[in-house]
Amino acid sequence: MKIGYARVSTADQHLRMQEDALKSAGCEEIYSDVISGVKSQRPGLEKALNYAREGDTIVVWKLDRLGRSIQHLIQTITSLIEKKIAFKSLQENIDTSTSGGKLIFHIFSALAEFERDLIQERTQAGLKAARVRGKMGGRPPLLDTRQINRMIEMYDEQKNTVAEICKI
Repeated sequence: MKIGYARVSTADQHLRMQEDALKSAGCEEIYSDVISGVKSQRPGLEKALNYAREGDTIVVWKLDRLGRSIQHLIQTITSLIEKKIAFKSLQENIDTSTSGGKLIFHIFSALAEFERDLIQERTQAGLKAARVRGKMGGRPPLLDTRQINRMIEMYDEQKNTVAEICKI
């Protein structure tokens, strides 16, 4: 069975075009959301995923209708594949029920992993370069060494209250 999922970001947009394309593709059930892609709660998608069974195909009009990000998209499709549910995107012509579609999906997955690794490498290199220049990450210290030493002296003298020491 083909199960369609359609999503638009705002109420001003219309689902009709996506729903028509999904019906033309043979979808017997169509679920939809009118919600931003960055929102984690999408009841229509949840219903579609829960309705799908082994051997079914989840169909979307376009890849960006399914996932909030490349990472989310890959996680969702991987989850479908593990449940032996195929995925099809009409605009990108990706169909994981075919060997070519699986290949394209795995290439996307590899590219996303490569992108994550590059970001991590650049971040680490940037932090290392900043440390070499004497920059420290995080929030600046509230007290300098002179202030800390003075507070220790005041405490050791036992002539000041904690409140007085804290005013430094």
